[in-house]
Amino acid sequence: MQSQYRTIPAIHRLLELPSLIEAVERLGRPPVMEACRSAVDHLRRLIADGAIDETDVPSAVEALEQDILANLEHATRPAYREVVNATGVLIHTNLGRSPLPVDRASSLGSYLALEFDLTTGRRGQRLAPLRHRIAAICGAEAAVMVNNNAAALLLILSTHALGREVIVSRSQLIEIGGSFRLPDVMAASGCRLIEVGCTNRTHLADFENAIGENTAAILVVHQSNFRIVGFTTEPTTPDLADLVHRHGLPFIVDQGSGCLHDLRRWGLPAEPTVGELLADGADLVCFSGDKLLGGPQAGSIVGRREWVEPLGRHPLYRALRPDKTALTLMDQVLAAHHADRLEEIPLYAMMSASLDSLTRRARRMGGRLRKAGIPVRGCRLRSALGGGTTPEETMPSYGLAIGGGQTLHDLLRESGVPVIGRLEDDEVLLDLRSVQPSQDPILERSVTSAYRGLINRQDDGK
Repeated sequence: MQSQYRTIPAIHRLLELPSLIEAVERLGRPPVMEACRSAVDHLRRLIADGAIDETDVPSAVEALEQDILANLEHATRPAYREVVNATGVLIHTNLGRSPLPVDRASSLGSYLALEFDLTTGRRGQRLAPLRHRIAAICGAEAAVMVNNNAAALLLILSTHALGREVIVSRSQLIEIGGSFRLPDVMAASGCRLIEVGCTNRTHLADFENAIGENTAAILVVHQSNFRIVGFTTEPTTPDLADLVHRHGLPFIVDQGSGCLHDLRRWGLPAEPTVGELLADGADLVCFSGDKLLGGPQAGSIVGRREWVEPLGRHPLYRALRPDKTALTLMDQVLAAHHADRLEEIPLYAMMSASLDSLTRRARRMGGRLRKAGIPVRGCRLRSALGGGTTPEETMPSYGLAIGGGQTLHDLLRESGVPVIGRLEDDEVLLDLRSVQPSQDPILERSVTSAYRGLINRQDDGK
């Protein structure tokens, strides 16, 4: 066995290989040495355990270089890798929700006047330039921005309802992805939840009868990811606003999705916009930045000045405020919304893509894949907006279907740039509405590579 160990090159000899010299120049010496040690230690363990025959050791030694390079490739991948989202879900929570217009955020490469007033030359407020834009776009008197919408609701309740009661309809006691449960957030804020009505029917009188001396607010919450249909009723926003204001209380709406535009423009059912909720009497509206807004993860709070401004003075605000990356990206996204240049926001570019354009892309790509020997067909599909918005509603789309079942599905996910599709009836479906056109060449290469891997496995009898 000792003679087998002696055939394994020393680390310093491996580092003299041209490919590893290049790797050191590109990645630095420490990760390359770590990859060498890992590969050598693995081979030594195989020999010690008798997992490879003596006759196989020379070939294993020859394969060390490729093993090291493979270790390096895996170890130096970005922690959060780019993927091709071919699921057809545009706001995909597990894939980062809405893609960002990052090419427009060039100012992130320099210093920023983040908390510096260029007029006075003194320290400024980091949110001051952006809060006016948020408020103007939404038709609000004031605005505050924090790092996500759960934080926005937590800040509102901690500021205005600490130790007091907040009334919510039972139909809105939601739980959404990541174990966000409304009752838990309310408890963490220090307020007491008062449930009214029934799951399917809540009347204005239910709210009125629950208002007492210790009531701090009425809260309405967007029903994310589900709908209650059939024998249902709930008060209108104006009616609730009138009731709340007669009692001198704030009316809070967690709008959730960040909808600023009439969704019927894209063939989807209408959803109350932030501006409409404010116009109907809401005092505070909070919403996400990375859903229908199409921006970075953030939580915006807009509304009447008397209720918004105390939020920025609350001690909790400093722990929840957004960083310069989110602020800069949000500035770019809000500018596009304000100018109605929605095509500059990737989410809206995908929503606006015509069925004809998707079909043309699929046919071009399908033609090239078939020439490469891949049995692919074009197919009509249905895309979903996702992110808890317009549940059960879909948009017409077009894409590709490839036979290959779970194996091909897995191989696509394991590609250099992973492709995430969906599996139906032993076919992998690739919906092009959620694939940005710039990613088409990447998708084509990944499909080609994955299908070759599938054929190789079949030939090997695996």
